[in-house]
Amino acid sequence: MRVFITGAGGYIGGTVAARLMARGHRVTGLARSSEKAEQLRNAGIEPVIGSLDDARVLADVARRTDAVINAADSDHRAAVEALIEALAGSGKPLLHTSGISILGDNAGGEPGGRIFTEDTPLDPAPEKLPRVAIDRLVRDAAARNVRSVVLCNPLIYGRGLGLHPDSVQIPALAERARRSGAASYIGRGLNVWSHAHVEDVADLYLLALERAEAGSFYFVENGEASFREIVEALASALRLGPARSCAVDEAIAAWGYQRAVFSLGSNCRVRAERARRELGWRPKHSSVVDWIGQALAVPD
Repeated sequence: MRVFITGAGGYIGGTVAARLMARGHRVTGLARSSEKAEQLRNAGIEPVIGSLDDARVLADVARRTDAVINAADSDHRAAVEALIEALAGSGKPLLHTSGISILGDNAGGEPGGRIFTEDTPLDPAPEKLPRVAIDRLVRDAAARNVRSVVLCNPLIYGRGLGLHPDSVQIPALAERARRSGAASYIGRGLNVWSHAHVEDVADLYLLALERAEAGSFYFVENGEASFREIVEALASALRLGPARSCAVDEAIAAWGYQRAVFSLGSNCRVRAERARRELGWRPKHSSVVDWIGQALAVPD
């Protein structure tokens, strides 16, 4: 199978690409420059120069490949529209990457008890309505004979297998802790996020590519932890002394509103019941806290 991946040089897309190539599939990846194209080529990925704003490029590659995985930007509606238009009537798979921050509350580090499955009605914050609308657009493409699937990812950890091995949240927290000399969480840090290891995530993408029905939506998770647990594990691994609390305003000044409120201070708790039941997904890694202690520990 020849698979077109937007974000093939990124964390999720690169790991999925590596998994696909290990199974004998051919991967085409979108590259924004000749330098990026050369990096993809050296990794065994056929590069195509272009960006998510290049509708013609996206459509052309989508039409001449067997499947498309959008792993570059969950919020780029124009790219999704171009891919759907190109694939309409083909029956080809289109996997779209979303994220569970669509469920984020304005908790400021306080705990939240609501746990979502795919059957739980959504009530997203206004800031997340555009992403939810894109997810719906992808699912509705099933009516146009596209085998469209949305994979809604949690906090992802672990070392990626592609050109960009680092995730967004954990390495950024670690780097800021190193620079400031202290690891910090928002408020009491009791807000909880579901998580999954990047290799388990990639395994689910491959299962969805093979088996998922058109119009499917899957949450992704295998465990959860509070941000206080995560940050305390970072502080211990990096030998920085006790983790500390910071106010929401301080976090916004440091990280920006969206990341502070919806990525670091909110509760996002899901259960991937449908992926296990329908696709037979069996993730192997279950604890981001254990991974931090093993992978990020500063040697004696």
